[in-house]
Amino acid sequence: MAMPAKPPTTPFCHQLQCSLYSPTASLSLLFGGSSKSRAQRLCRKPLRLNCSRSNGNEPQDDYLIDAPVSAGDGFSFSGGKYSDEPNPADEWFKQGKFVKAHPVGGTGEKAKDPIFGLTMGAGSQSSGDLFRWFCVESGNEDNPAIVLIHGFPSQAYSYRKVLPVLSKNYRAIAFDWLGFGFSDKPQPRYGFDYTLGEYVSALESFVNEVAPNKVSLVVQGYFSPVAVKYASNHQEKLNDLILLNPPLTTKHANLPSTLSIFSNFLLGEIFSQDPLRASDKALLSCGPYSMKEDDAMVYRRPYLTSGSSGFALNAISRAMKKELKAYVEEMQTILTDENWKVRTTVCWGQRDRWLSYDQVEEFCKDSNHKLIELPMAGHHVQEDNGEELGGIISGIISRRIFT
Repeated sequence: MAMPAKPPTTPFCHQLQCSLYSPTASLSLLFGGSSKSRAQRLCRKPLRLNCSRSNGNEPQDDYLIDAPVSAGDGFSFSGGKYSDEPNPADEWFKQGKFVKAHPVGGTGEKAKDPIFGLTMGAGSQSSGDLFRWFCVESGNEDNPAIVLIHGFPSQAYSYRKVLPVLSKNYRAIAFDWLGFGFSDKPQPRYGFDYTLGEYVSALESFVNEVAPNKVSLVVQGYFSPVAVKYASNHQEKLNDLILLNPPLTTKHANLPSTLSIFSNFLLGEIFSQDPLRASDKALLSCGPYSMKEDDAMVYRRPYLTSGSSGFALNAISRAMKKELKAYVEEMQTILTDENWKVRTTVCWGQRDRWLSYDQVEEFCKDSNHKLIELPMAGHHVQEDNGEELGGIISGIISRRIFT
């Protein structure tokens, strides 16, 4: 079910009013102190930040962790504040829409933060009975469908250079995974736990909603095992599967330190709320990609507008660290099985700093899958060579459909 995207709510200037009680160690980490005396001083008296809306005509509200609904999620644990000025993220948002897919799980309780037990804001709550997925679609809806799946961590925005190329002959759909970009990001354990198994089921629901007939899938990076698992159960629905720098070998089954840090106890919870570390560093450390400031603002936006993005990133990282090895092994088995009938192509950016090219060529040769090398691209192929990649995808799929 498609819904028109509503403009992001302009955040008000609220204040935080809450009492923070925590063990000494936690306070020391959260507030930057390292000494026992500093933590004791904080514990002696509740931390209370009192202020009201900047609009004097409206009644004062208490500012809940992650912001109440009326504040538009204008608070981030990182201390960031999303600008009220026009932003590139707003322009990207205008191009998209919301699609409802995949049932919300859980008991329906209001989400609370895991540290203080305070009610979370709207960004950390599940929306209704079905999740909202943000997607950008281009091309004629009567043309063959291609679903573009971003990696971890990233957004549909990473395919912005690919969409115009594919739109000439196809209906191309790029979406934000749950937990990323503009899609729903419920607090873990309140409707979605961000396990890889849940992502497989969620992908099935989304694809069925946007592409009821046959479809081609393009998936990048660490979400490739999720897409392959889905595809193995629905081979009859797929025309093509195109993998962009997927974790194919045993060496690829461990997250790089840049990503695994988000799964660490306490430290990961803090780092996942840092917009520069969660977006800029995660994107720039994996290849030659040189990010423009306008693009960086799109990737930072979720982490500046709400703490929900950081909570989701932390949960996804823990799931990846725990489950990735088993999913990579299963993907290897699926792609080498004689019963695998989906035409599969691997596009590999050879300047990937996270995943080694070692054994990739051998794997593709042994499994009889086509390998296309992109010498100047890194882990996020669609960022480094977007237009070229669009032409490659178009060529691969056209030979399948029109010959």
